[in-house]
Amino acid sequence: MPVKNRLTELHPEITGWRRELHQHPELLYDTGRTSAFVAERLRAFGCDEVVEGIGRTGVVGLIRGRSDSKGYVVGLRADMDALPIIEETGLDYASLTPGKMHACGHDGHTAMLLGAARYLAETRNFDGAVAVIFQPAEEGGAGGKAMVDDGMLERFSIREVYGMHNEPGLPVGAFAIRPGNFFAAMDTFEIELVGKGGHAAMPQNTVDTVLMASNAVVALQSIVSRNANPVKELVVSVTSFRSESEAFNVIPERVTLRGTLRCFDPVLRAQAEQRVHSVVGHIAQAYGGRAEIDYRVGYPAMVNDEVETTYAIEAASRVSGSVGKADLTMGGEDFAFMLQACKGAYIQIGNGPSAKLHHPAYDFNDEIIPFGVSYWAELVEMRMPVG
Repeated sequence: MPVKNRLTELHPEITGWRRELHQHPELLYDTGRTSAFVAERLRAFGCDEVVEGIGRTGVVGLIRGRSDSKGYVVGLRADMDALPIIEETGLDYASLTPGKMHACGHDGHTAMLLGAARYLAETRNFDGAVAVIFQPAEEGGAGGKAMVDDGMLERFSIREVYGMHNEPGLPVGAFAIRPGNFFAAMDTFEIELVGKGGHAAMPQNTVDTVLMASNAVVALQSIVSRNANPVKELVVSVTSFRSESEAFNVIPERVTLRGTLRCFDPVLRAQAEQRVHSVVGHIAQAYGGRAEIDYRVGYPAMVNDEVETTYAIEAASRVSGSVGKADLTMGGEDFAFMLQACKGAYIQIGNGPSAKLHHPAYDFNDEIIPFGVSYWAELVEMRMPVG
């Protein structure tokens, strides 16, 4: 089945919502304006329940179908938060808040799910109930975990949960998905190497933290090349190297390294964490210094359930003639917390030839709105048919 006619009619209005949200980006859990925007519209659509404040600033709307003989609830999730990026699109609806920007398309995700909520509340052509989930703090704040920990799944008796994200480079109207591992687990680390500072002309009187840190950066790569099974995916990246001194003739007392570790296998993840401590600690000791390591376990790997992935493929196929297999990615996605707690699947929708995600020139492509909203509607009507 192609894009639904009613959703084509709603396209201009949904586009207007999206651009309004784009002009007013909010970060992490500070989504008060966005959450209120969502809740106001869900109530206007006639949702049976609208609950705010789940996971701090999340919003959930419940829409009951024509009957509830199956007693089944399907959850649909969109993320709401923006990024701390200075926008460079030059659009007439560009961000009005300096230093904040919807550079990942969450404005579009929110607008599409609002469009689906309006359609589903109008038609109610399903047997069961739909929970439309609007989540804060996807960009590093673990908002998905906050909503799960707040009892969202149990409160609304959600049995399956689905997510969707736009993908630049994938053609407009196309979808991509994969069963099993999809997005990697994501940890971060901050390492402070402490030595003895001094004059650069007299290094014999110092414990050189720059040399210590340089060796640590190189050695951390050995975790991937020599400690991990080469057929398993693992990335260790040091992304920041800072010292307390910017002088040409000073060896600093302290150097700070920051970075990230990504993988899929939980055993490998734990082993790699241990190796970060071991490798850096021994290097610091060998040079006569010490290492202070703050290792933070972040998002888990996002794993699509096999059966629910087939449902997502079928729904997308009814909307689009192009449903391909998505690439495995080492990026992180906190929808993983919902999939840990409930069966479901996550799909990508093509954003066309746009700038990449998290780029200051990125913009969500409004032409994909009818495809995304139709996917949500098809998925609900397919999973909970009337009769």
